[in-house]
Parts: sequence; structure tokens; C-alpha cells
Amino acid sequence: MRALERILAEDGSESPFAAFDLPGTPGTDEFWAAAAPASAPSGDGGWVTLFLWRGSPTVIDFESWSDPVVLLRWRDTDCWYAEVRMPARLRVTYRFLADDGSSYPDPLNPVRAGGERSVVATPDAPPQPYWPAVGADDVLPLPRTRIRWASERLGGKRTVRVHPVGGGGPVVLLLDGDDWLYLHPAMTAFDAAFDAGDMPPATLVFLPTKDRQAEFGCRPELWEAVRDELLPLVADSGVPADLGRLVVAGQSLAGLSAMYAALEFPELVSRVACQSGSFWWTPEAADLPDPLGGPRGGTIAARLRERPAPAGLRIAFDLGEHEARMQPHCELIEALTEQAGATVRVSRSASGHDRAGWRQALLRDVAWALA
Repeated sequence: MRALERILAEDGSESPFAAFDLPGTPGTDEFWAAAAPASAPSGDGGWVTLFLWRGSPTVIDFESWSDPVVLLRWRDTDCWYAEVRMPARLRVTYRFLADDGSSYPDPLNPVRAGGERSVVATPDAPPQPYWPAVGADDVLPLPRTRIRWASERLGGKRTVRVHPVGGGGPVVLLLDGDDWLYLHPAMTAFDAAFDAGDMPPATLVFLPTKDRQAEFGCRPELWEAVRDELLPLVADSGVPADLGRLVVAGQSLAGLSAMYAALEFPELVSRVACQSGSFWWTPEAADLPDPLGGPRGGTIAARLRERPAPAGLRIAFDLGEHEARMQPHCELIEALTEQAGATVRVSRSASGHDRAGWRQALLRDVAWALA
């Protein structure tokens, strides 16, 4: 864990807060009334972002982008702070960790992801116009239609939510569906994109997972269960749903699984929105000291070299700009997929391996896949 150097005020005083335009003396009521995460240029094209915490020692835990950062106490006040160097164009999820292991969102940041995390962006990060800022007291709306799915192939029971966008249309299967229900309000964002003319009608199916490692590996069971068990339930749900045109959207391991489905179940999946797919994956990778250190492109690259992509495959790839170790794996799959004759779109998001950065790409790429 590390704490980064302080920014000194222009007059040379020791206060680390002058560069962030915070009024009042640190620790006073005036100071806390204005306190919030704030960024200032770092001088090298990036940013220094100030995080504040009131009361006791704590650590900032960032989602995948950085090591944890220890907060420093300002003199003998109740003000704890960290100045974190960030690259240009970054949106990141974070939380505070207490000494007892408890985790908390940032009470000074109005933008949250679920009940325990917050989202911060550098000033040059592109906007995400259809994603509402979810505050501490907000309750995310949920689709009214619920499917109780007791899967024989996968085992266990799941609650699958279904929501028609613009009256419903082609099915969009959102893998890791509970994250898009309870952490990031995808239903609201898709509706807003439709109202703005940036999303065609669609029917969202939020598919939760019970064991990501087992279900999202390159194995057929999940997709056999989707084909034979889940989609017939969606057809009988009463929500308008065009099962003849299915888009699968997935991130990380779920992006790997979506790509696998497009290659091995082409009669089911021909349109994919994939963000930061875990294309380093091989059956042995999880047992390696460095799972990303194996062959570039993993199992999917080997499959694409053996056989061409199915005719008609339309896939949008996105990757976080700050995912340096993922880049070689994803770039190879992007190239091999295009060489195999698929219609491919490639983009990069202002993020690390983080849904807060992927979510605008999710809307854009699903709309493109449906076009």
C-alpha cells in the first residue's frame, strides 16, 4: 500500500488542499460542507485527485486499476486524505476499507455503484449521458417481469428479470445480470438511450450467475441451458421478445463466454457486445501463478486458427485504455475475428477493468449489434 506525494499550495504553505479550491481550515464545518473528490492537473498530462475521509484511519480500494492507497491524517484534525495520481481519461470504482475489514462508499461523493462503492472520473473522461448518478438514498428500479428459472443443466434456482425497451424487440442477454440491476442501472440507461433515439427497441434479459469461473469458461453447459431452458421461458413470459435475433453482452469472463457462444453456438448467438473479454483464458490458466502470462489469446485464439468464424457474426470489442496486460490478448482476438470474415467493431473506453468505464460502451455496442 502506498500514499502519494502532497500538492503544496502556490504560496508554499503546507496545506495540501489549496490546489483543489476547498474553502476553510481542514477539519472545520466550513471545510466539510464543501468537501468532495476533486482533481487538479498533475503537470504531466494526467491528474491528481484528492480523496477525503472523516474520522478514523482508512484505505482506498480501487477496482482493478491501482494498488490500495493509505490515507494520511491532516495534523490533529479528523481529516484524512490521499492525493492519487491518475492518468488522463479514467473512470474508476472505489471504496473505503476500515481497519476491521468493513467497506464503505465515499460519503462525500454523490455518485455510487451499489451500496458499498463509489465512482469517480477525471475531468477529461468522456460523459456517460444515459447513466444516472445514483445517490445514497436512491433505490434502483427493477423490471416488473421475473422468471423463476430452475435449471436442470446448471443446477440451482435463479431469478431472471426481463424488461422491454421501447415496447420490446430482439433479445439482449446481459450476462452478470445482477450487476446491471443492482450496481449500475442498465434498465434506466437503455430506456434513456431509446428515448434519445440512440437505441432501437429490444428486450433485456438480465441473467445472473452463481459461479462465474465455472459457468463462463469455454464450456457448452451454460449455452445449452440458455437455448433449451431459459429462452423458452422468456418466450412464455408475456414480454414481447424476438428470439430470432439474439445479442449477448458480457464483460471480462462473461465476454469470453459470449465469444465462445458465438463460435460454438452460431445458430443461437450471432451478435455480441464484448467488453474486456478474458481472452487469456485456457483450462489451465486459473491454476497458474500468472493467469495472464499464458499464450496470447488463449483458447479462443486457438479455436479461431483452427476454424473460421461462423458466417454472419457481428461483434463489437471494447477494452479499457488502462488495461495494459489485457491488451495483447484482446488485440489478437480482434484481429483474428476480423480476418475470419466477421463484421467487427473495435473501440477503447476511458477505464481499467471496471464496469464504471464499460457501461457507455455497453449501450453503444448493443445498439450497433442490433443495427
